[in-house]
Amino acid sequence: MTKISRKILVAVDGSHYSFNQLSYLAMMFAGVDDVHFHLYRVVSGGSQPVGSEWLDDETRQNLLPAAVQKSCRLASKQLKEEAGILIRKGFSPEQIELTVQPSRVGIAADIVQEARKGTYDAIIMGRRGLGRIQELVLGSVTTSVLARCFDVPLWLLDGEVDIRRVLVPLDGSVHCLRAVDHLGFVLKGVPGVEITLFHSAAFFSRRPDKGLERFCEEWGKSWCDEYLAGPEAVFRGPEQILRESGFDMDNVIRADEGRGLDPARDIYLQIRYRKFGTVVMGRRLAEESKGFMGSVSGRVLRAANNVVVWLVH
Repeated sequence: MTKISRKILVAVDGSHYSFNQLSYLAMMFAGVDDVHFHLYRVVSGGSQPVGSEWLDDETRQNLLPAAVQKSCRLASKQLKEEAGILIRKGFSPEQIELTVQPSRVGIAADIVQEARKGTYDAIIMGRRGLGRIQELVLGSVTTSVLARCFDVPLWLLDGEVDIRRVLVPLDGSVHCLRAVDHLGFVLKGVPGVEITLFHSAAFFSRRPDKGLERFCEEWGKSWCDEYLAGPEAVFRGPEQILRESGFDMDNVIRADEGRGLDPARDIYLQIRYRKFGTVVMGRRLAEESKGFMGSVSGRVLRAANNVVVWLVH
């Protein structure tokens, strides 16, 4: 049976944020040979004339201003150095693709376009400029990608992460099950991963999804009748998805202890005191919530340090 390779778009910029992203990927996927990384760098100031997309890469490069050509050469050198980080960690050159692209429609928009055309399983980016002040002062490529991209899971990293402990907040929504499904696919066969399924009574403060119709469309009625009914349904559905993905269920535990009024605070306390490196969360469309940065996932993302937050719609 042919393995389905996992493919991750790594949006890098030559900074220490890029180093942290690569270190996280190397830690999470050490020893995994069916994962591929596309290190993708967009250089600003490189708009090209209409029709140049039909030209070969060398010709397009020659059309750029001299300063942009110089920036592209520097970016190519940095990209090779960044690929070397993964190679030294045991990944083969065949698992790594490198692209330096002059900006076409803006860095954030270019990243989203690449993500949509490349059949990626996730985008990983540094979480720079997501605090309220930084966002207003700096603007943020990451914030712009968040606002534009709902169809590809986003992994947003803050600081340094070196542990394989994963927290999955459960709220009984279809978005949450999709997030668990994404987790099950991406980390299938990855050794040493410990998953905690966390439920807080505060999650009931929001209105749950109506009925099982949306779930049945994706998982089938018989599956939903068996695993999404009863008092423990909030755990049983996600556990079954992980079981069907081949996870060792001895490494999957339940935590049903949050009793605060704010689910975002309950999640943050779990991260802080129980030391998780990755948080996997369902994400709603903008029209389904009060705006991302006011949502539970947005508030967790803004508050958490030294953690990677996976957002899955």
